[in-house]
Amino acid sequence: MPRAGIVAVVGKPNVGKSTLLNRIIGEKLSITSPKPQSTRDRVVGIYTTDDSQMVILDTPGLLNPRYALQESMRATALRALDEADVVIYLGDASDGIPEPLPDAAQLKKSIAAPVITALNKSDAIPAARRAQLATDPSVRLVSALTGEGVQELMVAAAEKLPESPFLYPPDEISTQPVRFFVAELVRETVLEQLQDEVPYSVAVQVEEYREDRSPLYIRAVIYVERESQKAIIIGAKGAQIKRLGEMARKKIEAFAGSKVYLDLWIKVLPNWRKKAGSLSRFGYQLATGNSK
Repeated sequence: MPRAGIVAVVGKPNVGKSTLLNRIIGEKLSITSPKPQSTRDRVVGIYTTDDSQMVILDTPGLLNPRYALQESMRATALRALDEADVVIYLGDASDGIPEPLPDAAQLKKSIAAPVITALNKSDAIPAARRAQLATDPSVRLVSALTGEGVQELMVAAAEKLPESPFLYPPDEISTQPVRFFVAELVRETVLEQLQDEVPYSVAVQVEEYREDRSPLYIRAVIYVERESQKAIIIGAKGAQIKRLGEMARKKIEAFAGSKVYLDLWIKVLPNWRKKAGSLSRFGYQLATGNSK
């Protein structure tokens, strides 16, 4: 009997969860950024071998929320823990062994699923320190950047999955629509090109996706919280929005495998990160599961 189930990848912000998912799947599903807290919603990847299938959930970093969007991010990570058949608890090797996952997640109960602790970025620490950590049987050393230890991690996770028929066709790599990934690629480009607070005030919504046109027509709206942020994204004589659109279009074309006409708009939605109704508009849920 094959094995199949949900594998949740959890950990503090900026430990490389998204890079790990992309390494496992072999496609760029999760956006990546040196800026922490770039993942806001869970990203689903499907990894299938001859005898196992993992529905892998890349989750927002475990943090102490300061406003409604961060509360939604934390709730998303906690829901993934509840749903998981196996949990990969990812830490940064340079920080050593992380605190126990229930403490990191501020849980009052134990975690039902088996937990595999993995230390990412092991390629970036001195060889002596790596050798020292490797003697601890409770952790696995991996590098999502180079691939070191990732295959062994997947084998260990597969062994802990329940016996089950595959949940999805073997050739599928995600359950999420293309629109979701298009919006994320636009947001990633904002993270790359703009500094300070502006990227964290950005939400992206794909309002039109026309596959019946050549090139593929996509109209996306970048929402910000203030007029001053809108002006920054547009730039002098529209130069910044042009650069942003060109780079995002190239990423979307690589993902979609076809030519794209990307029509970008900027709108202001004041304080959307702090309002439950606005979060609901963008598909984010609060801990109650009801963001209204």
